Amino acid sequence: MLLSQCLTEKIEILAKLIRLKAKLFFCLGVKVSLTGDKKEELQGITLNVYLYAAKKNKPVGPRDAMKSVNLSSPSVAYRHLQKLEDAGYLKKNEYGEYIVARKARIRGHIWLGKRLMPKMWLYSLIFLAILIVELAILLVHFSIETYEFKIFFLLLALITSLALTVFTVEGILQRKRISNLTTE
Repeated sequence: MLLSQCLTEKIEILAKLIRLKAKLFFCLGVKVSLTGDKKEELQGITLNVYLYAAKKNKPVGPRDAMKSVNLSSPSVAYRHLQKLEDAGYLKKNEYGEYIVARKARIRGHIWLGKRLMPKMWLYSLIFLAILIVELAILLVHFSIETYEFKIFFLLLALITSLALTVFTVEGILQRKRISNLTTE
């Protein structure tokens, strides 16, 4: 009885403390996630600056970022570099230039080494491998199998090639979208 009463009091105190912190953060205008999920997605100019730094693969300064991303002044570029540093995507080296600290998650894309690639291209490569295997099986068995087998495998290869085409086109469209984001 005494233990459960003590635990209840501690829980009530913790709940009051959480409510007070939430009110304080609300008054300060700070957004807080109680679940702990920190899904921060790069957008706009900050995304462009990050992609430039990641593609260059060398230390980047504010003037360099300004010129490459077509910003109005080095201070604007510096602000975006600071935002990326605060988010943990970039870090400063001993000369005050920024280098990539970790790779950002960009929706619909994956990193292959130092290259950003649409996920749809990865899927199209998988379907290309499947199509090659299907055609190899068809060629090996073409002279000895029945007519039904040949029709079945031709239809299967046709469906696989259709999927390959769809994923390839979607990958091209994703690539264009990210290119449009970086040029705006």
